[in-house]
Amino acid sequence: MVDHLLAIDDVNEDFEDILRWAIEFKRLWKQGDEVALNFLPLDTVAVGSIYEKPSTRTRVSFEVGIQRLGGSALTLSKNDIQLGTSETIGDTAQVLSRFLGAITYRCFAHDDVEALAEHATVPVLNALSAKHHPCQAAADLMTILEHHDTTENLTVAWVGDGNNVLHDLMLACAMLGIDIRYACPDGYEPAEDVVARTEAFAKLNGSSVIHTTDPIEAVNDAHVVYTDVFISMGEEHLTDKVQAFDGYQVNKAMVQHMNDRWSFMHCLPAHRGDEVTDWVMDHEQSIVFDQAENRMWAQMSLLTYLVNNGAWAAMKDFMGLV
Repeated sequence: MVDHLLAIDDVNEDFEDILRWAIEFKRLWKQGDEVALNFLPLDTVAVGSIYEKPSTRTRVSFEVGIQRLGGSALTLSKNDIQLGTSETIGDTAQVLSRFLGAITYRCFAHDDVEALAEHATVPVLNALSAKHHPCQAAADLMTILEHHDTTENLTVAWVGDGNNVLHDLMLACAMLGIDIRYACPDGYEPAEDVVARTEAFAKLNGSSVIHTTDPIEAVNDAHVVYTDVFISMGEEHLTDKVQAFDGYQVNKAMVQHMNDRWSFMHCLPAHRGDEVTDWVMDHEQSIVFDQAENRMWAQMSLLTYLVNNGAWAAMKDFMGLV
């Protein structure tokens, strides 16, 4: 059992159970099951969410999910508190821990969320940092499990920048024994330490990790193709970066190389016409909006798991998950 979620492999031991819990709880809740509707593991718990970056999906999914679990959501923008300015991150963590049952933190530097977790006495969830995006990966793999019957012989292809989303996606795939291929231009590869962790999980779980600079090689007969913006938030000044991704757009011609049951994924917001075309985004095999919705359900499972593990386990038993 872990106290914090800073990268997706922090929950490696129970990762598939966390996803299966989210899938089944979503199904029961939408069916109007009374047990699911009255499941309030965060009753009387306040969860504070700190935002250094603006957000649509992260903020809405956390606030609604926390409320549905019986908790209260307190959203704190970087201008609302003194984090890292007139008060250290460590002091802020200790103060907030006196009031809150958990803290989520959407930040720039990964060192900052690590510092917050180091000094907090309540669970800290990384809601995005420059290096990791574990909540996105949980939603991603939840969506893949919903749309593909089995992880056996399943291949996920990434086309784009070696960024934080890729880091946790590749870790998550390897943790479940899913083959991962990633196409990144020279100079835009994922971090070496994350690749090493991914390869270790892949070896343990019998899957493969393949890097290429050729997007077509990456997507060949793959079941899922995933991309993200080429210019991330905070990188708007790096206009020359776009040139490195010439040929990396996910379009009709690219998906012709994929498995007939291909799915398209994107963490959103998408820059239509840049990394992906409208034809792919709006295709019936695009699952980007299921993926966006699943941010909430996956985070509800993660929050319950970290904040009230006993309730999470009891609901797991009720749902018949072994």
